[in-house]
Amino acid sequence: MPELPEVETICRGLQQPLQQKTLTQVAVRQDQLRYKVPTVALKRLNGQVVRSVGRRAKYLLLELEDDNLLIHLGMSGTLRLLTPTTKIRKHDHADFIFNDELCMRFNDPRRFGMILVFKKNDQPVFLDSLGIEPLSRACTGGFLYEQIQRRKSPIKSVLMNNKIIVGVGNIYAAESLFYAKISPLRPAKNLSLDDCNLLVKELKKVLRKAIQAGGTTLKDFYSLEGQPGYFTQKLAVYGREGQSCWCCQTRLIKSVIAGRSTVFCCQCQPF
Repeated sequence: MPELPEVETICRGLQQPLQQKTLTQVAVRQDQLRYKVPTVALKRLNGQVVRSVGRRAKYLLLELEDDNLLIHLGMSGTLRLLTPTTKIRKHDHADFIFNDELCMRFNDPRRFGMILVFKKNDQPVFLDSLGIEPLSRACTGGFLYEQIQRRKSPIKSVLMNNKIIVGVGNIYAAESLFYAKISPLRPAKNLSLDDCNLLVKELKKVLRKAIQAGGTTLKDFYSLEGQPGYFTQKLAVYGREGQSCWCCQTRLIKSVIAGRSTVFCCQCQPF
């Protein structure tokens, strides 16, 4: 599932090609995604100019003159920029065509993605309930420390709680905890302020490096140009169960936290 660095990679790739372009046509071939695609509302976008392309958590947001277009890639969704006449592939569910004959094509084999249109003064409730952005100034060790005071759940679960910090996901939570030398199993409330300061520092560092590498491709994620994310080659623990720790050569072990697998080094990340 694309996480924050993957969505940010796509967001940055869309900004220059789409900003100030006029959306002239939306063609929907499959309207049964996670939620039914609002084909009637999408028609309102015809003739509107794209003012900005941004991201909130794992959601792509295109701000037009009167409406906002939200796209979530779900488990397997991808976006490509091409010409409208490019041959349609299997699972190409929607085309967004602009005045310069540029087409943003949405593909989603598993159909867990989402396309939504909303007025600027009528933001969906689920966006209002999101936590802070991990790369923002508001995301500090002090903020995390305040959030965990009474939380008995493992710290990895807290990092993946979108009502606290958005977009981190399984990969980057595991990697950040490794570099901070904190066990993913530790009860969150047992972390000190110094622990939180270090963890947030490493989280930001990991996310920035992942964005620079174009994200992480495990199975389904590809950039607008069809390129995989190269951060996969730099993963220290995620997906490396049974292999040797880069730091101490101890065999990495796997545990399951809140239904999600996590790999860590019991030597470098003591409980």
